[in-house]
Amino acid sequence: MRSTHRVAVALFVSMIGVSQANAQCSGNTGTCNTTLGTSLTIGALVKLDMSASTLTLTPPTADQVDIGATVADAGPSFTIKANRSWTLNIKSGNPTNWTYVGTSGGVKPISQLTWANAVAGTYTAMTAVDAVFTTGAAATAGTAAAVFFKTTYPAGFTNAANAPGVYSLPVVFTLTAP
Repeated sequence: MRSTHRVAVALFVSMIGVSQANAQCSGNTGTCNTTLGTSLTIGALVKLDMSASTLTLTPPTADQVDIGATVADAGPSFTIKANRSWTLNIKSGNPTNWTYVGTSGGVKPISQLTWANAVAGTYTAMTAVDAVFTTGAAATAGTAAAVFFKTTYPAGFTNAANAPGVYSLPVVFTLTAP
């Protein structure tokens, strides 16, 4: 048992000597330099600031429901920061319909909320799948963006999408720098 112990101690001491030798320096001029190689990995970095986390959309008037109408609302603005090219996506957090709270059987499809990234832009129906909202081809220290919505109200007071109650829809924005 004692000889096994001595071999293990001798092996340990010789291993310490080898690792110390790699970091040692000797010189006859009174100076000695050694170099430490360092590395750092910075991944894709993104930051998304949104001016508001909630938005109350404009409810329709009786005349708008009577004929069917679309009501426009300005949404929040964004500041996008990234250290490389980036994409900002938009989608609904609900799969098919707005969440309804009420007693009149309201059913409003998510597609009745449309969005655009310019007030006079092309409006796209909301879906539960990521859609490109805007992109940047290079790093940015603060690109501004804004979202604009239009809510569609089909004609008719008996349409389930116009039933009285509270409708809510989470809209998810995802910033990536692939």
